Amino acid sequence: MQENTGISQKTKEIILKLQQNEITEQAIYMNLSKRVKKQTDKEILARIGREEGMHSRIWSKYTNKDLKPQRLRVFIYSLLSIIFGYTFVIKLMEKGEKVSKDTYTLLSKEVAEASRIYIDEQKHEEALIGMLDEDRLQYVGSMVLGLNDALVELTGTLAGLSFALQNNRLVALSGLITGISATLSMASSEYLSARSEGDANAKKSALYTGIMYIFAVILLVLPYLVLPNHQYIPALIAMLLIVVVIILVFTYYISVAKDLPFKKRFAEMATISLSVAGLSFVVGILVKHFLGIDI
Repeated sequence: MQENTGISQKTKEIILKLQQNEITEQAIYMNLSKRVKKQTDKEILARIGREEGMHSRIWSKYTNKDLKPQRLRVFIYSLLSIIFGYTFVIKLMEKGEKVSKDTYTLLSKEVAEASRIYIDEQKHEEALIGMLDEDRLQYVGSMVLGLNDALVELTGTLAGLSFALQNNRLVALSGLITGISATLSMASSEYLSARSEGDANAKKSALYTGIMYIFAVILLVLPYLVLPNHQYIPALIAMLLIVVVIILVFTYYISVAKDLPFKKRFAEMATISLSVAGLSFVVGILVKHFLGIDI
């Protein structure tokens, strides 16, 4: 391929970055399309991948380079798709690749095809992504219910027991018993609620609620199992840090996957959970004092 001398060096550098991004995302989309089971979503992902490849080939005419996908980035996004689902990964990629309109306007002065590619990136791909129908996103409400309830209830319970019992193994035992019982209770309540509303997928709603609840239970109890018996204060602090991390990760997941505001939802969940923990810790101190219990 002969070098294209009709564009400036600055423009070529911008195009080179765009080309690298497009060829890498083509590999990610094609990789996802092979792993997705739902046929309609498989076809949508493959179509977006082909369009990314087409854009990359257009840019290559101006850079005179044949680039390869960035393997590490492909691996990371593939791993994230397994954990959080492919809709989350795709929307995360789209957020990360946003190039300003001013950049494309600048490019269009030297590259006529830049305007068309910008339209493709801003309109057509967004429309295709909106057509994705990942199964797990249909049950976000059940996931939020399970996680919120677990964080509030277990955070308060463990915080109160930490001072009342002052023994990590006893706190862990009490927390596990409470958590497992609450998981079964929440899952069954979600099932009955969904059935009463005529939801044909009541079992799946209950399953997602139960999974998120038991997931939170295991993580919150973990510090009390790992740390020595007498270190209940460090275990409590570690548990509260885990709560904040869970809220941070899950809120970010929801904000990306469902296009919802992040900061407000994170602040709300964190404030509620930590406030309940603080009040429960005070209750534990008062109960221990007035009942005169010394374990």
